[in-house]
Amino acid sequence: MSSALVCTSCGGSADGDERFCAACGLPLVLPPGDEVTLTPAQERARKVRASYADGPLVRVAAARHQAEAEFLQGLLLEEGIPSLVRRTGGFDVPDFLAAGPRDVLVPQSGELAAREALGVEAPGPSGLPRRTTARPWVRALAGALAVFVIACVAAAVIAATAP
Repeated sequence: MSSALVCTSCGGSADGDERFCAACGLPLVLPPGDEVTLTPAQERARKVRASYADGPLVRVAAARHQAEAEFLQGLLLEEGIPSLVRRTGGFDVPDFLAAGPRDVLVPQSGELAAREALGVEAPGPSGLPRRTTARPWVRALAGALAVFVIACVAAAVIAATAP
């Protein structure tokens, strides 16, 4: 900082390189009315809650591309949850492209809050998301479609082999 700092106890001042008052030893602060301009990274860091920043990184969501992943990151940051976006493993697109799936990772202490903020279910015991049961009419329609396809294939085979 280039401006002078002042002591709140004794009123002494020091240049911007000093952090503590030489007379009383208390921390120096900016004089009233001086504003500190924060960088975008500092503003972002001020939003993060310390209680959500502990533990190893855990995957909480998947995004289809970089823009969607950054949107999810913004939602998490508004809740005070730090996050990291990385390219999903095994996807063959050059790193400079925004295309391709991304994983959204958060520290383990913020996992439950992140899942709640994003509306994502916790994975089942196998590590895969829990499977929801299809409605009965969907299962009946799928079964009827399977029977129809098998009947069409059988009819085509019979017609091809008949003299």
